[in-house]
Amino acid sequence: MSKKTVLITGVAGLLGSRLADWIIENKSEEYNVIGVDDLSGGYKENVHPNVKFWQMDLVNHPIENIFEAHKIDYVYHFAAYAAEGLSPFIRGYNYDNNLKATARIVNECIKNDVKRLVFTSTMAVYGHGEGGIFHEDMARNPIDPYGIAKMACERDIEVANEQHGLDYCIIRPHNVFGAKQNIWDKYRNVLGIWMYYILNKEPITIFGDGSQRRAFSYIDDSVEPLFNAHLEPKASKQIINLGGTIDYSILDCSIALKNVIAKDTGKRPETIFLEKRHEVHTAVPTWQKSVDILGFEHKTSLEDGLAKMWQWAKAQPMRERFVWENYEIEKGIYSFWKNKK
Repeated sequence: MSKKTVLITGVAGLLGSRLADWIIENKSEEYNVIGVDDLSGGYKENVHPNVKFWQMDLVNHPIENIFEAHKIDYVYHFAAYAAEGLSPFIRGYNYDNNLKATARIVNECIKNDVKRLVFTSTMAVYGHGEGGIFHEDMARNPIDPYGIAKMACERDIEVANEQHGLDYCIIRPHNVFGAKQNIWDKYRNVLGIWMYYILNKEPITIFGDGSQRRAFSYIDDSVEPLFNAHLEPKASKQIINLGGTIDYSILDCSIALKNVIAKDTGKRPETIFLEKRHEVHTAVPTWQKSVDILGFEHKTSLEDGLAKMWQWAKAQPMRERFVWENYEIEKGIYSFWKNKK
């Protein structure tokens, strides 16, 4: 039996690298894994050595070369710059990186008869939702340019199916965390940001009073359901929320992490409260569809996931922190992002 070939964009990031690891460790006799990443937000060390790796910018480089070199059966398009709060200040980059790159991937999927495109969207497409509850069939109403870009990508993929027959599954993951996450980016992944501060002996920061609510999802619980998204017949032409079934306030999350750190080091990090920013207050997705179609199980508690990620984070090299040198718009930018360090 000939192997199937999967292309994973964003293969050096959290979702991409961990899915590649899982396929190679569990399905290597059935699949070849091709990976592409520009390494702007992920690291080459995250990429499994058995991945055929292409370092490439999806916006400006000839991505058709990948499809010409390999007969791609399935595509997972994870590559994105997921920074909702920052996106109003980097609009051009946001739309290039998220919307234009996705359009180019969709074109190649159509031209090369890819069997299914699995696209990771975002909870940001819901906006405020209905009382903070997000279910897949509700109207899309994002409140920031990142969510707007992802909404446009979703609709473009749906139209590609209607006009060109491209099969797809759209996954809306929520607040996924774990080993191989970028903890050196100042603007995204709150749990990673906090771990960076702790490793550098700085207080952790919370925007507003910390009453915002999120459902955090440990990566190990989401990898196999992500794999199932390209294969499960019931996932065809579906939009599916994916991630944890328990929501927490940001303040409670910070307390859970401080408990993990205190147990490990004997020291309890301090907290600084910053000005409130423009964001959705409550983001609690429904999850039954992911259980019924993708076989999702919420196995890992927040505390256990944080403890595992912390052990990984401690072993990481001291990397230079990513900071935008120049924002596209300075007007209205939050004081905590004006400090370029």
